[in-house]
Amino acid sequence: MTQRTTANLRRPTLEDVARQAGVSRSTVSRVVNGEARVSAEVATRVRAVIAALGYVPNQAARQLVTRRTNAVAVVATPPEGRLFLDPFFDLLLRGVRRELAGHGAQAVLLLLEEPDDRARVADYLGGGHVDGAVLFSLRPGDLLHTMIGRLDIPAVFGGRPLLRDGDTVPGHAYVDGDNRGGARQAVRHLVSLGRRRIATVAGPYDQENSAADRLAGYRDVLPDATSHLVERADYSRQGGADAMAALLDRCPDLDAVFVASDFMASGALQTLRERGRRVPEDVAVVGFDDLTSIAETTDPPLTTVHQDVGEMGRRMARLLFEHTGPEASVVVPTRLVRRRSA
Repeated sequence: MTQRTTANLRRPTLEDVARQAGVSRSTVSRVVNGEARVSAEVATRVRAVIAALGYVPNQAARQLVTRRTNAVAVVATPPEGRLFLDPFFDLLLRGVRRELAGHGAQAVLLLLEEPDDRARVADYLGGGHVDGAVLFSLRPGDLLHTMIGRLDIPAVFGGRPLLRDGDTVPGHAYVDGDNRGGARQAVRHLVSLGRRRIATVAGPYDQENSAADRLAGYRDVLPDATSHLVERADYSRQGGADAMAALLDRCPDLDAVFVASDFMASGALQTLRERGRRVPEDVAVVGFDDLTSIAETTDPPLTTVHQDVGEMGRRMARLLFEHTGPEASVVVPTRLVRRRSA
């Protein structure tokens, strides 16, 4: 699997050409498409940079640039009916919409809520109604993964698309956060605080790869942690509260917990407060996502792993106008943000 992490590990993009040539991305696009609205001097300079970098225009991206509908589908599986209440998805959608607006395109939101929705959405995508698709929050082995492969339409996934056996779906570009690396940062921080009985609230088995990767990051740092220190939940506040209660029942001497989302961490903090545990004195808590509407308002404010969710949305949409092959995939870095909970 190849992922675009540095300029040396990826194919040159339209933006690379624009940056080196000292012109806008739209100017490079006009030169590539043979439009006349560029001076001969600028066109010559851009072509020289294209040759030097070895830039090859992606055919699917060129089709998107010359789109017919000015619309891009945003396909998502709502998290238990909470799509519009979840700040993570709100930030992601905002990022997608802002990037599309910069290209003169609009987003068409398609939700996957019922089993028959997959075939309906695939028919819609293949019917010429949109010029591309951004898809996120799909479950491993989702039928839409293979359906997309049969459609003649540019598509980018939010999160690494997985088959049921855990392998990455071939042939698609994706944008993901460094879930495993971020989890390692969180757990290492708890270890550095001298915590010795560190539990985790992990995401659900049937969620996209983020749940598996964050649990793997926890196990990278604590390979000897027993299953009694691991509890799964559904990325909701109540799920985090219930999981924290189960952990305390099994392991009353735990002194730290890494929670795989800020939403769940807010629920975990509620349970700890109800059980009379002081945070961070008795139990240190670290979340994941750095959703400031949650992390800055919990009691105490939440130490968490930051990922730029809006930028992830922007990059997902941007890839539709660049390269859409798997070699263009992006992994966005994470960093720990320390507040008072740990």
